[in-house]
Amino acid sequence: MTTQDFQRKSALQIFLSYFRPHRKLFIMDLTCALLISLIDLAFPAVSRWCMYELLPQSAYKTFFAVMAVVFIAFVLRALLTYVICYWGHTFGILVEADIRHDLFRHMQELSFNYYDKNRTGQLMSRLTADLFDITELAHHGPEDIFISGVTIVGSLVIMFTIQWRLALVIACIVPVFFAVVRSMSEASAAVKQKTAVINSDIESGLSGIRTAKAFANEGAELQKFDSSNATFKTSKRAFHKAMGRFNATMEFFLCILSAAVIAAGGLFIMRGELNVIDLTTFSLYITTFVTPVRKLSNFAELFANGTAGLGRFIELMREEPALKDAPDARRLDRVEGKIDVDHVSFAYQGDAAVLRDVDLHIRPGETLAVVGPSGGGKSTLCQLIPRFYDVTEGAVRLDGADVRQVTQESLRRNVGVVQQDVFLFAASILENIRYGRPGATEEEVARAARLAEIYDDICAMPDGFNTYVGERGVLLSGGQKQRISIARIFLKDPPVLILDEATSALDSVTEAKLQEAFDKLSQGRTTIIIAHRLSTVRNAKAIMVLEQGEIIERG
Repeated sequence: MTTQDFQRKSALQIFLSYFRPHRKLFIMDLTCALLISLIDLAFPAVSRWCMYELLPQSAYKTFFAVMAVVFIAFVLRALLTYVICYWGHTFGILVEADIRHDLFRHMQELSFNYYDKNRTGQLMSRLTADLFDITELAHHGPEDIFISGVTIVGSLVIMFTIQWRLALVIACIVPVFFAVVRSMSEASAAVKQKTAVINSDIESGLSGIRTAKAFANEGAELQKFDSSNATFKTSKRAFHKAMGRFNATMEFFLCILSAAVIAAGGLFIMRGELNVIDLTTFSLYITTFVTPVRKLSNFAELFANGTAGLGRFIELMREEPALKDAPDARRLDRVEGKIDVDHVSFAYQGDAAVLRDVDLHIRPGETLAVVGPSGGGKSTLCQLIPRFYDVTEGAVRLDGADVRQVTQESLRRNVGVVQQDVFLFAASILENIRYGRPGATEEEVARAARLAEIYDDICAMPDGFNTYVGERGVLLSGGQKQRISIARIFLKDPPVLILDEATSALDSVTEAKLQEAFDKLSQGRTTIIIAHRLSTVRNAKAIMVLEQGEIIERG
């Protein structure tokens, strides 16, 4: 479904839409649930018939034949329970996988500014804890409601045919149950929100553990964690308080139910309006009635958690990407590399302008160096070319096409960016370099490593290209991480290169080696180099000085 579908449809429609691809399993699950309910409903009625008809007439053979059928029915019930447990959970797993796929795909569609404002830990909570609760609701929800609904309604209908006034006593429990569920749902939503917060603090604390140790600030980090943990405990207590009220109320009514039925039944027997057999049948139906009510009582917590998780899932899926391909967006093919930045101004949402009336033109194959003090807007300018953000005023064009009028995928395929803040995936060196072109052969990966002057370092490692780099490349030096990211761009081989402080983590010897490789790579390609050191930009055809968002000098 598209974002518009999520905005247009109700939560129930969205929830049920994930059932359709697996409806055969769902129907099988409900069919088994129906058969279990019918078996449960039949047993007291069969017992009553035996006591009324068979035993008084001494029809013992028929009685034991009926008991044999009952035994077979309970064996069947056990098999049906197995099917519900195994295939029902399989159905839930398939629904969860579909929801997680859609959620992760949507997260990839969201723009940079969304991730500027939202913490990773909170998004992780959406992909894990929330989806687990939704899955439990998807599996147990319809099944528990169906079994319980059929059993409760069936029990009441049969009991009303026996003695309607006594059945009325039992029916009074049903409205009480629905009256208490609402408070649990509201408390669960609060817990979900606080769980996401504590997940964010855990993610932040673990990601910054080295910085915390370097500054001997473990105590301060523990204090921050304890603060969010205390907030979580408070919300969790509120949830269990609501849950306690619910369970206490339910247990009270369920426990007095048997006593109420015996008391009322005794009164009706005294009046001659009921006999012992019917009262015994009522007692059996109380057990049949109470079991699904207890199941619904347990389901109340699952329902509260599941609906809260579903609400947070839908909320995220309704988030519109800030950047979208235009309806008539075309693909970029055979890019020459002509870049025009026409009187561009840019400001991050709610902030002051970062760029002001920047105007520059780069011919195909030309190398432009952008220099200037930190915070002058150099990196921001280069993020507008692959359209990580949209300009506030003016236009950025590649080969004469406004980047807003071409597909983002084809635009970014043709623009290679080596960023100052290198990110490596927690995988092998081979996988990290191959990320530049997933279908590349090992020989092509090795060639890219040679061009990036990292090949010898890799070969010296115990596992070579299969060496694990650790979380965010923590097992490598800063220079090695930078060169692996550069090898990725060599492998991608784009017609436009953006080097954002690409050699900032390298020593002067390695930088000199890479400079020659960069010179080779930039031949026939448009290259933009952001740098502070003049040695990095000495071979540029043009230099532009950017300060406080404005071009103050060029030449």
